[in-house]
Amino acid sequence: MRVLLSRLDARDRALFARWALDAGSALPSRRAWAALTHLGGTASSVLAALLPLVAGGALAGAAREACVSLAVSHLVVQAVKRTVGRPRPSRGLPIAALVAEPDRFSFPSGHATAALAVALAYALAFPLAGLVLLPVAFLVGCSRVVLGVHYPGDVLVGQAIAVTTGLAVHLAA
Repeated sequence: MRVLLSRLDARDRALFARWALDAGSALPSRRAWAALTHLGGTASSVLAALLPLVAGGALAGAAREACVSLAVSHLVVQAVKRTVGRPRPSRGLPIAALVAEPDRFSFPSGHATAALAVALAYALAFPLAGLVLLPVAFLVGCSRVVLGVHYPGDVLVGQAIAVTTGLAVHLAA
């Protein structure tokens, strides 16, 4: 098992090195990725989950699922982060994060989880909206790697947590 984890970590670090921007990258590119990454932040994801509650009808139902999915997935992410304790790339590699790091733990990505948890709730209720929301949520996850704050595996596991909790909430509703 230790050999497998070591190989996965090495592959994760290699992918990170290939995808992450550095401080010398073009400013418009860094700004675009930074704007995108904030869609998975606390303010954006909580607002996206809460604001549609006032609309009523099917939109409010989807918003309730988004709120529950966001809350449950956040609890899971925080429990895993504190249990695993994987340091962020900027703390173990010679690279600087290009956006503020919300905490010192990397695994799993809370931004990737939040963006996909909210997007999935709306996509399940409104499949056509999912054609836009799900790719945007996926790109939020990518932005975390590109900006140097997460390894690709952190994002992948965060998105798996979002899908698992989102589907469980949807099926329970």
